[in-house]
Amino acid sequence: MTETMACRGPDGRGTYVRTHVGLGHRRLAVIDLPGGAQPMSVSTPAGDIALVYSGEVYSFQELRDRLKTLGHAFRTDSDTEVVLGSYLEWGESFVDYLDGMYAFAIWDD
Repeated sequence: MTETMACRGPDGRGTYVRTHVGLGHRRLAVIDLPGGAQPMSVSTPAGDIALVYSGEVYSFQELRDRLKTLGHAFRTDSDTEVVLGSYLEWGESFVDYLDGMYAFAIWDD
C-alpha cells in the first residue's frame, strides 16, 4: 500500500508489522536526511511503541531541549524522534505540546 504514495515520499519507506497492527510510511526527507527513518519504534517495559508521522512541528528544537532536561536521549536529529519522545513523556496529552501541522499514528502495546 505504501507504493501508492511513492511520489509523496520518494526518500524512504518502511513498515512495522506485528500481530495486531501494520503501519507503513513513505518519507520525504526534510530534517535529518540520514536519520529519522520510519516507522520509528522503541521498546519499553510495557511493550513496544511505534510511530509513523508526517508534517512539521515548528518548535521541535525547543521541545527537544525540554525533553533532554527531563532525561531523554536522542539518537537522531529528526523531529519524528521528538514527537515519539513527547508521547513517551506525556502520554496522550503530548499533543498539547505540539505546534505545527502534522498527522501521525501511534501503536502502543
